[in-house]
Amino acid sequence: MAPMERADLDTVELQIKETIQSLYQVLVQASAYDTNNGTGASSNNNTPNSSFSPQSSSSATAGGVGGAGAGRPSREVLAAELRTLQASLQAVHATSSTPTPEQALPHIPPELVQYVEKGRNPDIYTREFVELVRRQNQTMRGKQAAFTSFRDVLAGEMDKAMPELREDTARVVAATGGTPHRAV
Repeated sequence: MAPMERADLDTVELQIKETIQSLYQVLVQASAYDTNNGTGASSNNNTPNSSFSPQSSSSATAGGVGGAGAGRPSREVLAAELRTLQASLQAVHATSSTPTPEQALPHIPPELVQYVEKGRNPDIYTREFVELVRRQNQTMRGKQAAFTSFRDVLAGEMDKAMPELREDTARVVAATGGTPHRAV
């Protein structure tokens, strides 16, 4: 089962890298956006049915001057980059929202995400979380010991006060994990 999980994580990692690349391309196109770029260009280069693939985006943006690649207005290039970004985000979403637990992404607590967003070390969060759990476990253990002691004292006092309930109290004590007291 582990190779399947690794393959899924590799797929998600690749999709996230593609999304980051798309975001970068949108940033490049938006910073070099020229609203007048397409007004004087001939309509022969700007056909509405021209295909634009993510693989050609780096060559189109690298070869162009002023934000337009290969004679295309920057508005078309930017729109194509936004469509590519949308497709890559949809792919990541589709992968991350799979219904089977084998393919589900690991759950990251929102508190940890907020902690990292504030620029703090996630190892410190983990250490504080472990300390908090240890304290709560100690508190719970103390409460359990107190209730165990209370159960035993109550059963002993009930045996003294009402000897006719001795069998019932012994059964309750045994059912709750204690050892019944035998009076002499």
